[in-house]
Amino acid sequence: MVDDSTGREFRTFRPLWARVAVVVTGAVAAGGSLLVGLFAPTGVLLGDGTRLSFVVFAAFVVWLLWRLGGVHARPDDDGLTVRNVVRTRRVTWPEIVAVRMTTNDSWVVLDLADGGTLAVMAIQRADGERGMAEARRLQSLVQRLGEAPDVD
Repeated sequence: MVDDSTGREFRTFRPLWARVAVVVTGAVAAGGSLLVGLFAPTGVLLGDGTRLSFVVFAAFVVWLLWRLGGVHARPDDDGLTVRNVVRTRRVTWPEIVAVRMTTNDSWVVLDLADGGTLAVMAIQRADGERGMAEARRLQSLVQRLGEAPDVD
């Protein structure tokens, strides 16, 4: 059985305000497009093709917002799985050299051992102190689990 402190330490990182914005934007944009596409009267300016384009646009908006709202970073004993808007990437703890969130960064950036970087959109500066606390929690995990084992 996992003790409670370990469960809290390995909970999934998710942005707060980005998810709120996704829900509000989705309701307005997709809802409005669907209303126009499905219920507007057909006429000279709003033919079947235009109505269909509103429905397709609403579906695209829902898909895009689903991707934006689904960003997260899931830690476990072996590493971190980062799902951003377009890609999902898995890194092991020893691959992570540093956790950064400078004043110019909108979200956490990981410096990787191969010289590359990886954005972690799940931990955002827009979340204020909550975002900073989550960045510190990730830094703590990297410090504790990221050291490569000594070979005797």
